[in-house]
Amino acid sequence: MYYICNHSILNRLKNIALVGNPNSGKSSLFNSLTGLKQKVGNFPGVTVDKKTGKSILSSDLTINVIDLPGTYSLYPKSDDEVVTFDVLFDDDESVKIDVVIVVVDASNLKRNLLFCSQIMDLKKPMIVALTMLDIARQKGISIDVNGLSRELGLPVVEINPRNNKGTQELKKQIVLTASQKHDFHTADFIDNYSIAKEAIDAVKKYKTFTSDSSALHFASAYHNLSIISEEVKQNLTKDLADIKFNKTKIQAEETLMRYARIKKIMQTCVVENDPLKKELFSRKIDQFLLHPLYGQVFLLVILFLLFQSIFWLADFPMQWIDYGFSQLTSFLKSSLPDNFFTDLFINGILAGINGIVIFIPQIMILFGLITILEDTGYMSRISFLTDRLMRSVGLNGKSVMPMISAMACAVPAIMAARTIENKKEKLITILITPLMSCSARLPVYTVLVSLVIPNHRILGIFNLQGLVMMGLYLLGFFMALLMAYVLNFFISQKERSIFLMELPVYRMPQWKNIVFTMIQKARVFVFDAGKIIFIISIILWALSSYGPGQNNDKWIEKTSLENSYAGMSGKAIEPAIKPLGFDWKIGIALITSFAAREVFVGTMATLYSVDEEDSKTLRQKMETAVFTDGSKVYTLATGTSLLLFYAFAMQCMSTLAIVKRETGSWKYPILQFIVMGLLAYLSSLLAYQVLS
Repeated sequence: MYYICNHSILNRLKNIALVGNPNSGKSSLFNSLTGLKQKVGNFPGVTVDKKTGKSILSSDLTINVIDLPGTYSLYPKSDDEVVTFDVLFDDDESVKIDVVIVVVDASNLKRNLLFCSQIMDLKKPMIVALTMLDIARQKGISIDVNGLSRELGLPVVEINPRNNKGTQELKKQIVLTASQKHDFHTADFIDNYSIAKEAIDAVKKYKTFTSDSSALHFASAYHNLSIISEEVKQNLTKDLADIKFNKTKIQAEETLMRYARIKKIMQTCVVENDPLKKELFSRKIDQFLLHPLYGQVFLLVILFLLFQSIFWLADFPMQWIDYGFSQLTSFLKSSLPDNFFTDLFINGILAGINGIVIFIPQIMILFGLITILEDTGYMSRISFLTDRLMRSVGLNGKSVMPMISAMACAVPAIMAARTIENKKEKLITILITPLMSCSARLPVYTVLVSLVIPNHRILGIFNLQGLVMMGLYLLGFFMALLMAYVLNFFISQKERSIFLMELPVYRMPQWKNIVFTMIQKARVFVFDAGKIIFIISIILWALSSYGPGQNNDKWIEKTSLENSYAGMSGKAIEPAIKPLGFDWKIGIALITSFAAREVFVGTMATLYSVDEEDSKTLRQKMETAVFTDGSKVYTLATGTSLLLFYAFAMQCMSTLAIVKRETGSWKYPILQFIVMGLLAYLSSLLAYQVLS
């Protein structure tokens, strides 16, 4: 349904801001409104992502939707919250907002209305998008949407971004709000002037404000704003000092007044059938799961089952894939003519694809299990359980979420550290996060563990390989804690932090979401990491097949692997890596995998395909690999040494780039590269010398 509107007004409609608490459904709404018409950049002067997208409201109107970082209040602490504050207060010249859409989680209405009420008092054209109504109903919460709209004096639209419910109504309200067809709420949500009369009067001497609330927030954050001069800042600082303006006290008083008004609104518009039932159920579970002793034991059990499942569930599909590729390779070698193109296809392209596809089952299982932990609400409990441990090394529970996210990939995990307000803790978290074992290490771990660790059962049920895999992940975690403890002495800052977290109620996971995540992560692995593996595999095939000294007219004649360009590179670094138990083929893999750790497997697949003409699987070829003296390459000592090297070495160019972007300096990624490289080399050296 489309509608007639004032085109002179709509011509001024450019930017629509989506704001709301974290996990309120804001990003889902952004995706629903914009579809594929999105782009990601950075806000000027900061590393916070700027997600924007186009949305067609009618045949005559297309708007620009801006997804602002989630925040709990207009008193900013983290970089993400500062960005939202700057945009809403018109301090960001690159973004001028015409309409604000506040996304409100209906299942946590009281908390979400606090932020909503603060934005209302800025007197900007706004709409409330009410999400999570299905979850609210499951919790026994019934909301009178029309009554809520009357109480707030704003249009309130029921939204379910997952099935596009309410999207058309929201688009209609955007046009009506922008064209001023609504009777906009003009009264303050609370009496802001009574909270800090002198402070509001003081700032109004220097700038005109749309509301008393805007003036009050300006008095709290003017130091970081660019819309006033340094001279005005100095004068205002003196004026506020004269009246003994206490920002913390004012913030507390304002919050209490807002919650008092919100309580009255909820008494009028919200009916809760046995509202404590689910909360009490969650509390009963938490008495065990958050217990100082039992909770930690349960956490270890969960991690244990996680890594056991990765091996157990993925074992058969991985064997089928490996067997299928070996049979296909054997068939093609016997069917196709022996020439340059056949060799390129089988030993270059096909070997590279094999090195990608074989790990899809484990990638999907890992992310599926992590999504289950998130959907059930247990992931938040992990932060709570580890807060005391984090504080012992100078961090807090907020650092755990980036570290857990790093089990998937260090790049988004490092970006997630933006939510940490304390600058010292944020920097330390960024520096230690790459020590967590990411999914890129998983293919390396899988190959090496299956090679050197027997597939035995302990007590008849526990898989030894799964236990070793869990040990590698725990090793990365505790090494990260040790590094945090050391860095805490070198980075001097006395700012104290407080860890506050709202624990969600336990709920059943959304199986559709789990399957979607598994498919999405597998696709990312295949097309992002996979294309790197594929390209390097082809390049490596060429470097492994040809070498210097060949006649120009015989350039397509292959040489031995040892005399190839790749072989020469491996031989060149062999003296440095021989004390670690590595041969020159492993040396080649170390070089190529500095682009990305998972390239190790593709490299080995290509090297052994070039060097051996039989139809054995990669694992079989590596099992029979020997040094020049006839001794096996992949012994327990060499395998352990190589596992430790990949557990600690900084072999990811993308991670180095994101650390530079987040810290604004090359000194930190360079420091990471050197320290993690030394740690990897020395731990590998020690392990090999002891075990051999």
